[in-house]
Amino acid sequence: MLGLFGIMALQNLGVELLPLIAGLGVVGAGVALAMQGVLGNLAAGLTIIFTNPFRVGEYVSIGGEEGEVNTITLFNTVLTHYDMSRVVVPNRLIVGEVMHNYGRIRQLNVVVGVAYDTDLNNALSAVNDVLGANKRVLKDPEPIIQVTTLADSSINISVCPWVDVSDYVLAPGEINKAVVEAFRERGVAIPFPQREVRLLGNGD
Repeated sequence: MLGLFGIMALQNLGVELLPLIAGLGVVGAGVALAMQGVLGNLAAGLTIIFTNPFRVGEYVSIGGEEGEVNTITLFNTVLTHYDMSRVVVPNRLIVGEVMHNYGRIRQLNVVVGVAYDTDLNNALSAVNDVLGANKRVLKDPEPIIQVTTLADSSINISVCPWVDVSDYVLAPGEINKAVVEAFRERGVAIPFPQREVRLLGNGD
């Protein structure tokens, strides 16, 4: 009301208010455009904080970027990669996007091939023993070990244990090494790729 009375008083005094109001409108539009991204990030940050789609320490994939959630602020979310680099994602690019939240554990998919004349029960038992001896492999949920593909030169066994997010990089190398050593001890052959070539005569 005071503002309205002030404007009426200035008009009665003969002050031209139309240019001032137009100028304030232009300035207000400029400020609104400049603050659009900031306000969008702020609103998205509040949405993330209240809805809790992910937490610090969980591994997520958002809009083509993935990593362990390091910090969540009102304006952005920081993801940490395995190479110790960090990705800063504006919150407005998170809300409304498809997100894959792996949580605090991830499932590996290690594939090893064995020869067609292999005793599969022996090979599967060797893999199971390897996983049981690896401290990074979680007991719950239980690892999945199964024959997945009858390939050209091998029978492929898929080894899918769960590990903590922090062990996701190191665990596959340890499992591969241990599986090779266990197969050698038990006489399980890992075949080389083979191709059969036949030469046909021209009838001479």
